[in-house]
Amino acid sequence: MNRTVVVVGIGADGWDGLSATARQAVEGADVLRGSSRQLGLIPGDVAAERVPWPSPMGPALQELPDAHPGRRVVVLASGNPMLSGVGASLVRLHGPGAVEIVPHPSSVTLACARMGWAVEETTVVSVVGRPVELVLPHATPGRRLVVLGSDTFTPAEVATLLADGGYGASGLTALAQLGGPGERRFTGTAGDWPHAETDPLVVTAVEVVADAGTVPLPTVPGLPDETYAHDGQLTKRDVRAMTLARLAPLPGQLLWDVGAGAGSIGIEWMRVHPSCRAVAIEAHPERASRIARNAARLGVPGLRVVEGRAPQALTGLPVPDAVFVGGGATTPQLLDICWDALAPGGRLVVNAVTVQSEAVLADWFSRVGGELLRIAVQRAEPVGSFTGWKAAMPVTIWSVTKP
Repeated sequence: MNRTVVVVGIGADGWDGLSATARQAVEGADVLRGSSRQLGLIPGDVAAERVPWPSPMGPALQELPDAHPGRRVVVLASGNPMLSGVGASLVRLHGPGAVEIVPHPSSVTLACARMGWAVEETTVVSVVGRPVELVLPHATPGRRLVVLGSDTFTPAEVATLLADGGYGASGLTALAQLGGPGERRFTGTAGDWPHAETDPLVVTAVEVVADAGTVPLPTVPGLPDETYAHDGQLTKRDVRAMTLARLAPLPGQLLWDVGAGAGSIGIEWMRVHPSCRAVAIEAHPERASRIARNAARLGVPGLRVVEGRAPQALTGLPVPDAVFVGGGATTPQLLDICWDALAPGGRLVVNAVTVQSEAVLADWFSRVGGELLRIAVQRAEPVGSFTGWKAAMPVTIWSVTKP
């Protein structure tokens, strides 16, 4: 295959740690691209022109195959270029046929080796250029995490996040300059982490331990209602679990949460898998800002919040794999637009609590089918010195998969 760019992984051990294949590629290059630190690891007798990445580097990656016509280009990357690295970005932009990868042991491999952890039993979380809150859904008792950060402050940020979330007893080990002559480690617990800064080239190993009284939050739908800040506009726990079961979250898929209220449906959709995406559409500014806060606190800061009234606010949104309408089924054209937006195989779920909304769902059910379900939840509450049942308003759920 005619590959125009070679990507060589290089570790903190520099030139001495490169394989014969990697050295041959670097020595045969006309142009070396990489960070100033990576370029500085290559001996001076390698004759290639050295071109550091600009900031931001995105446009340079896009233009790379045409930036040095007729010259052999080698890109230097930290560790394994396909693990949160520039190699993955170049393949995504230009296809696997335009890129050849010469990998090096990744920081994850080295970290697990130092900690004595099985790689397949360790969860990798990248916060490189991303919010540190992405760690939160993975913070459950007994779990082992390797957190990839982008600067010397990442271990302290992870420690603060865990301590604030009820996991201050978790053990942290910041592993710096892995595999190089300057390798060192910083240790402590999240609750009393003593290292404000560590090293620019660092990963954080976490053994998650819950503090006394901490109630872990699972990634399955149906979190306790008190998990959310809300003003009453919240799909309640039992109904939420049944609704999400019908929305059927799948990795990589996108949900529209129309009339999102507190954002619970979109948030729990995204907590199912790190690649799940959601757009929360909410007309009320205060609720919209509250959704963003709920999402960050529950570990899905990537939830997109669109402030506006449906159906107008749906214009221009990316094509969804599933749509949830939690209220407003009687709004003219709303369900038509949601239905038309779905590709075959897409799911539409609509909840209703009023007779008028139920009539709309019954009409759609008669025309396109699906499942029409009414649920009534009763909870035990004190009645004097006894216990009785208090009924919540019944909820009608219409769910359908587009043929």
